[in-house]
Amino acid sequence: MAQPLSEFDIIFAGGGTTACVVAGRLAEYDPSLKILILEGGPHTFNQATHIQPYQYYTHQAEGSITMTSYIGNPSPNLNGRSPTVACGHCVGGGSSVNYMGYTRAPASDFDDWGVEGWESKNLLPLMKKLETYDVHPDRLTHGYNGPIKVSSGGGKLGIFEEFVHVGTTYHKREFADDTDDLETCNTYSPWAKYICGTTGRRSDAAHNYVYNQAHNTNLQLWVGKRVKRVIFEDKRAVGVEFASDSVSCPDMDQSLSTVRATKLVVVSAGAFGSPTILERSGIGAEAVLKRCGIEQMVDLPGVGENYQDHNGAFLPYFAADGVVTMDSLWRGEESVVQESLAEWKKNGGTLIAQNGTDVKIKWRPDDDELKAMGSTFQPRWQAFFQDRPDKAVAIFALFAGYLGPLSSVLPPRNYITAEYYTLYPASRGSVHIKLGENNEEEIDFTAGYLDDPSDIAPLNFAYKKMREICRRMPSYQGEIPAGHPRFPDGSAAACGVASPVDLNAPDIAYTAEDDKAIENFNRDCMQTTWHSLGTCAMKPEADQGVVDARLNVYGVTGLKVADLSIVPKNVGTNTYSTALLVGEKAAMLILEDLGIVRRSCKLLWESAWACL
Repeated sequence: MAQPLSEFDIIFAGGGTTACVVAGRLAEYDPSLKILILEGGPHTFNQATHIQPYQYYTHQAEGSITMTSYIGNPSPNLNGRSPTVACGHCVGGGSSVNYMGYTRAPASDFDDWGVEGWESKNLLPLMKKLETYDVHPDRLTHGYNGPIKVSSGGGKLGIFEEFVHVGTTYHKREFADDTDDLETCNTYSPWAKYICGTTGRRSDAAHNYVYNQAHNTNLQLWVGKRVKRVIFEDKRAVGVEFASDSVSCPDMDQSLSTVRATKLVVVSAGAFGSPTILERSGIGAEAVLKRCGIEQMVDLPGVGENYQDHNGAFLPYFAADGVVTMDSLWRGEESVVQESLAEWKKNGGTLIAQNGTDVKIKWRPDDDELKAMGSTFQPRWQAFFQDRPDKAVAIFALFAGYLGPLSSVLPPRNYITAEYYTLYPASRGSVHIKLGENNEEEIDFTAGYLDDPSDIAPLNFAYKKMREICRRMPSYQGEIPAGHPRFPDGSAAACGVASPVDLNAPDIAYTAEDDKAIENFNRDCMQTTWHSLGTCAMKPEADQGVVDARLNVYGVTGLKVADLSIVPKNVGTNTYSTALLVGEKAAMLILEDLGIVRRSCKLLWESAWACL
C-alpha cells in the first residue's frame, strides 16, 4: 500500500457497488488519476464469507459488521410495526453481501425515467460491457467479455423442476430459457446468478473492479472511514470530512479528519448514506437542516425524499426427506460443509456455489387473477401495468432451504421457502437526519411500505398463488404454521403437515376471515428486499430532483452522486444489475467531464458498441 496522501484528484464518499465500478473504470482508463475511496465498513478481499456464495446469509447474523440496519418509523399500515432495512457496510457494498440473483429490468423502465442519455438504447452497450454471460451463447442483449460473471451456479437443486412443472401446467404459464433479455415477462425461467461458473466464487464489484488493480498505487482504498460531510469553497466541492467508523473500528480515534479533492467529489453511500451526507453538508430542505442546526447552503427539498424499495415475503414449508436442499450447509453440518468445500476448491462446483434458488417467474396476472385481486388494485393496474406488457407485478420464486427467524427452533430437516415480492409499489418514503436524545444525530427513516392501498393486494394474492403451487409439488410436506397467517380455528386454510395434492385439485377456499388473516400476516411480516433507491433522484430540480442527467448535484460544482439513490423511478429487478449500470454510466460521464475523450472515452465507447 502506498503512503497515504492528503490530496487526490477524485474522492469517493462510500465504497459500495457503484463506487467500485466508477473508481475502477477511471483508474483503468487513466492510471495517473489519484483516486481515493473512503468506505466505512471492512475489507472483503478473499474473505470466505464474501467469496463463497452459500454464505451470504451470514451477513445478516447478529453481530455482523458487514451490513448496517436502519429502523424505520412505526407505521399503521404495518400494524404499528417499525420496519428494518439492512444495507451493505463493506467494500463492494451490496455486491459483496447480496444473494447474487441475476435479474435485469425491462428496457422500458429506463425509458420511463425520461432522462436524456439514460434511455435503454444508450444503456444497452454498457449493460453488455459489464458482464460475461456464461448461461447461453450469442444472445443479443447479453455481454460476453465483461468483468462481472453470470452463470447457473454450482450444484443443481431438483426441486425447481417440480416448480416449473406446476407453473407450466396448473399455473398455465409458458417456460423460457431467459427472461432477463429486457423484455420477456410472465414466463417461468431459470434464475442465473452472479457467480463465476469456473471458480464458483461470488462475482462482486470489489474484486472485479478495484481489488484487481492493487498494482496501481494511485487508486487508494481506506476502510473503516465514514464520511460525515462534503467540504465546499464558494459552493465548489473541494474535499470531505471523515472519521473512523464506530462499528467497524470501535477502538479507533473518532476525531474528524479532512482530505482534499482537486477535481471531483463523488458521493456514493447508497439510498441511506448519500442523502444524509448531503444534508450534513448543508444541501437539503430548510426544515430538515434547521432542526439539526445546519446552515443551509443549497435549498434542495428533494434530498432524502422519493425512497423506494420492493415489498417481499418469505414463507417456509416442510420438504420431503429425499430432496436436495441447502439446509445442511446453512445449518453448518461439519461433514457436509468440509466435503463440499473440498470439491468447490477443486472445480468451483457443489452447493457452495449456490444461493438456493434456480428458477423464477416475473409474474403478471391474467384476467381471472386480476379479478381475484379485487377492486383496490384495478386503478393501479390500469394506470401503470395494463399497457406495459414487459412490466411484471411481482417475482415468484422458491428457495431450496430455509433461512429465517424460525431457524433456531426448527428441527434439522429439509425445507423449502416460497418467496414473492412486488416490483413497482406505489408507496414512497423518505430518509433524513434528525437530532435524537442527547443531541446526537439519528436517521429519520419513513419506509412508506403499504401506504398506498394498492400495494397490499398483490401480496395477498401472491400468498395464495404460491401456496397453491407449493402444495402441488411432490416434495411438499405442508406449511410451517408459525411462518404463515393465523387462520381461524376450523378454517379450510389451516396450516400444518400435509401431503401433496393433485395438479387438478381445487384451490383452497378462503373465507372473508381467512382473507383478513392473510392481509394481517402481510402487514405484520412484509419486509424489505434490500433494494433501496431513489433518495437523491435524477430529476428536474423543480420536480424535487437532486442531480441532473450528468449526476451533478444542483446548486454546487465539483460534486456528483453515483449510486442507486439517483434512480428516479423503481426498476423491476434485483437492483445489483442497476447499481453496476449506474456505475458504468457514471464512469463515462466523469471521463467526459475530465476531458479524457480522445484517448480513453473513444476507446470505451468503441469497445462497448463492439459488443452489439
